Amino acid sequence: MKIEMKDKSVNIDGVEYVEAGTVSTPAQSLDGMPYVVIRSRDAGCHAGYLKKDNETSVELVKSRRLWYWSGAASLSQLAMEGVSKPGDCKFACEVDEIKIINHCEIIKATEAARKSIQGVSEWKR
Repeated sequence: MKIEMKDKSVNIDGVEYVEAGTVSTPAQSLDGMPYVVIRSRDAGCHAGYLKKDNETSVELVKSRRLWYWSGAASLSQLAMEGVSKPGDCKFACEVDEIKIINHCEIIKATEAARKSIQGVSEWKR
């Protein structure tokens, strides 16, 4: 029997076993649209369901602007894990649909992140 151990997994005779809770589940889609987190050059960061993507713009449905987040070191961590300090986040109200020009990154979110982002209270002034 050959056993190899890694950080969060063990390989026994060619079969990899992964620690429970470490596998990322993709976020639930909405009518086939994936839940994503995007960064744009001029309009900040947003999270929502990706309706359309082309070289110059994206269209999101049920989107929130992510003005400030706490409890995630980067947008990548936010898209994978969500936030650990939702009370300290500033996420704007959800809009039905938005078109964003000049996006520079699109990250497919996990289900845990989607629930976390959607669970943050609406920030208003």
